Amino acid sequence: MTADKQGDVDIVDKERVYQGYFVIDRYRLRHRTFAGGWTEPVMREVFERGHAVAVLLYDPDRDEVCLIEQFRIGALTAGWNPWLIEVVAGIIEDGESIEEVCRREVAEEAGCAITELVPIANVIVSPGACSETVALYCARVDATKVGGIHGLVSEGEDIRVFTVKTDEAVAMVKDGRINNSVAMISMLWLAGERQNLQRRWR
Repeated sequence: MTADKQGDVDIVDKERVYQGYFVIDRYRLRHRTFAGGWTEPVMREVFERGHAVAVLLYDPDRDEVCLIEQFRIGALTAGWNPWLIEVVAGIIEDGESIEEVCRREVAEEAGCAITELVPIANVIVSPGACSETVALYCARVDATKVGGIHGLVSEGEDIRVFTVKTDEAVAMVKDGRINNSVAMISMLWLAGERQNLQRRWR
């Protein structure tokens, strides 16, 4: 919470109601209203899954992006096609820097190395229910060395890696083939910044 807002929220009680691979905490709280008063105490559960980085892989020489496709249980239970087209992403472990996570996840999920990183944005994914934030980056890669099936068998990952022209990837956002927020934000950012990246990275 930002320092200037700490006095605007009163946390009455906090209880851990689930501890597994992820965590769920239950809060009882009240907060200031826009009219100047306070709400009645309300109960809210928060899904705690840590914080993450996401990396859009871009080859400025070929003007191509490298994307991944994998199964997602959340999409299945929402009634969507559970195989989503995404950008590389992973959870930040204790003691890891952003750059370390980017390089580790790109190696694990896409089987390649990155040479440069550019920040895109920091986003909070689902603030109504989850504390997770994602730091978005664009990384320079050699698309000729990207492809195949990757992921950690120990984590049940089965990740298909493929490359497409940037224009095609933007079209995939517009027609719904790319439909997760992190990948959409990354691709729309690239659509506006790719000429600057090409000048910077060539």
